[in-house]
Amino acid sequence: CFFRPHFSVKTAFAASLLSVLMPFVIFGLCLRFINAAIILWHFAVFLLVCSLFRSAVSALFGKKLPEKTVPVLGFILSFAVLCGGWYADHHVWRTEYNIVTSKIVKPVKFVMFADSHIGTTFDADGFAGLVKEMNAERPDAVFIVGDFVDDDTSREDMIASCRALAEFKTSMGVYFVAGNHDKGYYGAAHRGFSMSELTEELKKNGVTVLSDESVDLGERLTVFGRKDLSVVRERHASRKAPSEFMASVAPENYTIVLDHQPAEYDLLAGAGSDLVLSGHTHGGQLFPFNQVGKIIGAVDAVSGREHRMASDFIVTSGLSDWAIKFKTGTRSEYVVISLRGSDSGDR
Repeated sequence: CFFRPHFSVKTAFAASLLSVLMPFVIFGLCLRFINAAIILWHFAVFLLVCSLFRSAVSALFGKKLPEKTVPVLGFILSFAVLCGGWYADHHVWRTEYNIVTSKIVKPVKFVMFADSHIGTTFDADGFAGLVKEMNAERPDAVFIVGDFVDDDTSREDMIASCRALAEFKTSMGVYFVAGNHDKGYYGAAHRGFSMSELTEELKKNGVTVLSDESVDLGERLTVFGRKDLSVVRERHASRKAPSEFMASVAPENYTIVLDHQPAEYDLLAGAGSDLVLSGHTHGGQLFPFNQVGKIIGAVDAVSGREHRMASDFIVTSGLSDWAIKFKTGTRSEYVVISLRGSDSGDR
């Protein structure tokens, strides 16, 4: 008699747990293993939280909530958080930064974006819509800071997205630096195009591709585009040190550095870089792991703006995503930067 009720309670709990778990499993398996794992992880965390809540209610008020409260409430909370994360990943916000400098006189406006990973949360048509939105900002220059495409980007989407970039109307041009995904991890055969073909399509549509090179934009502005840090970490190659490329820039010029991965901040600031633009981190992606990359030293910042010495650093959370389909610790964005002279009175 003792074991039967106990067994039935456990069976009922297991049945309740299974009934709310199955939708997550089915949904997750349709979105790659990594997303299934993220869904299950969120559910497990909220199960633990709800179980602790049930125990606390029992200890404080002497009232036991039904067993099914834990899986049902865990499902509701997980579903709400993940729906919010899906929306934050698949919708793009506008983020603006205002910077004042004594090095320029005429105000200028830039649009910056990174991590579009074409073909993940939007295809070429979706990207063309975003170009139209960003073009409405009437930027003087556009900076594409890496991971424009992904390993699963189709050749057709790559070509069409490059054509969309030709729609930008700027006075200073559109500039691109490669990220770790642009080169492709699985070779040209996997996605149907190589890095050199991507570069060719970008140039064909009016985009200046920079690889450890600088360009004078006029108005006492210089942009330097760095090779991605992956050439050092993964290919054991080299790239120019900040002190090396800054030595070739006129000291009176305001220098903008495009560097896909937000690293080497102290070197960049020490060399006199004025503004450094990066992506790569996707804003930390998932709460509460947002700052893990910074904590372990993989990057110097995760998102937002930082000031070191006399240098400004901006990291964008990106237009899109790669394999993970949720952003629970940030949201997708493009960045508008308004740069003004210090004597303009507009701060």
